[in-house]
Amino acid sequence: MTIHDLEPQIVWHYFHEITQIPRPSKHEEKILAYIVDFAKKNNLEYKQDSVGNTIIYKCATPGKENIPTIALQAHVDMVCEKNADKAHDFMNDPIETVVDGDWLKANGTTLGADDGMGVAIELAILASDNIEHGPIECLFTVDEETGITGAQNIAADLLKGSTLINLDSEDEGEVYVGCAGGCTTHITVSKQIVPTPAGMLPVEINITGLKGGHSGGDIHLQRGNAVKIAARVAKHLMDCGLFELTSISGGNLHNAIAREACIKGYVVNARREEARIECNIISASLQDELNGVDNGLHISLQTNDDIPTYILEPESAKRLVNGLLATPHGVLAMSNDIEGLVETSVNLASIKESEKDFLITTSQRSSTDSQKILAAQMVQAVWELADAKVDTGDGYPGWKPNMNSKLLKHSVATYRKLFGKEPAVKAIHAGLECGLFLEKYPALDMISIGPTFREVHSPNERVEIKTVGMFWQYVTEMIKSFC
Repeated sequence: MTIHDLEPQIVWHYFHEITQIPRPSKHEEKILAYIVDFAKKNNLEYKQDSVGNTIIYKCATPGKENIPTIALQAHVDMVCEKNADKAHDFMNDPIETVVDGDWLKANGTTLGADDGMGVAIELAILASDNIEHGPIECLFTVDEETGITGAQNIAADLLKGSTLINLDSEDEGEVYVGCAGGCTTHITVSKQIVPTPAGMLPVEINITGLKGGHSGGDIHLQRGNAVKIAARVAKHLMDCGLFELTSISGGNLHNAIAREACIKGYVVNARREEARIECNIISASLQDELNGVDNGLHISLQTNDDIPTYILEPESAKRLVNGLLATPHGVLAMSNDIEGLVETSVNLASIKESEKDFLITTSQRSSTDSQKILAAQMVQAVWELADAKVDTGDGYPGWKPNMNSKLLKHSVATYRKLFGKEPAVKAIHAGLECGLFLEKYPALDMISIGPTFREVHSPNERVEIKTVGMFWQYVTEMIKSFC
């Protein structure tokens, strides 16, 4: 079975077409051109703002002209993550989809169902001629995954209505009415190097096999963070007097939990076997810690003659490793208002190396703005003590729940009618664009829904096939019965 055999065919048809179009964040030109071409082919009015956000308007079916306008919204960009052994160019190559039992996934890369599935639903509704509806507007935003800059800079004249359904949630049967705000903190650590001492053997230590995941939706699962683990391994070997550090690198995106990392440096040649034993000891300890949570952790040590012939100055290496160890990562606080909701968290997302510096990226999320600021200050304090340069961006606002929302009541009644049970009404720790929409459109009534995704922002990302049909049925029925 392939994606072409799945139902509802119209949704999977458009999702397949989207997977064939490269669309990394900040490089959405090809998918936007596709959407504009779609509007022209279907004789639909469209408009774009200065940053690329695109909206397509569809007139009401006869007799439904007086129904209030309803907007659907999804973002066109995707997180681009792949396994280390996968050859894939996200700027040019299509996504290879695989049907795996009840799920659709990609072959070694992120699938892009976040939020390609929302885009596919919008296109399918615009293309359909058998759905009764009032005026519809389908909004396609850019650059959600690397700062929500599309929503942040949306033009104030795109949306005509005051009701919006965000199609970017990840669990069927759940209606979201609020989300966390967030910000990103960047740390720059100057690289100080000295010649490698005599009698040293160049080695590389790789951390692989972790699940990773979304830094909002998965942060409470306590999965391993490859950057944290790399720092722990480096510190253990350095404290044993066996290792001199050349570099640490790992992680990729600010909103993904780091899955892989690499440590490079030198071990004392005469004690190479002792270094290997100590590496195995710390590896076993870490595997035991993650048992039942992230069972795939693998730490390997091997010689590598391509490592540069220098080491970090020992005191600066110590500051770098200690800073990574001291940086908060994970859940800082749970909500006092909504049971089971993470209130505040930090993600130690990545460390990357340039010729002169190490660049460390962390993200902070909270449904309480003051706690978001405090989390960023905690990160800042750690790295200022290590004499690093720290910069925290303005971030984005949260979305406060409105439990009296008319759209919420309509969505709950529709779900009950279709599926004979109540949907769960929730807030989410991940960031959504809804809070930013309210800055330009303060009267918007909004909810967020979606099919079931798992392990988004990682190469294990997948969508449960049956829930896509339920999602399609749910959205179209809400449109039909909206008044």
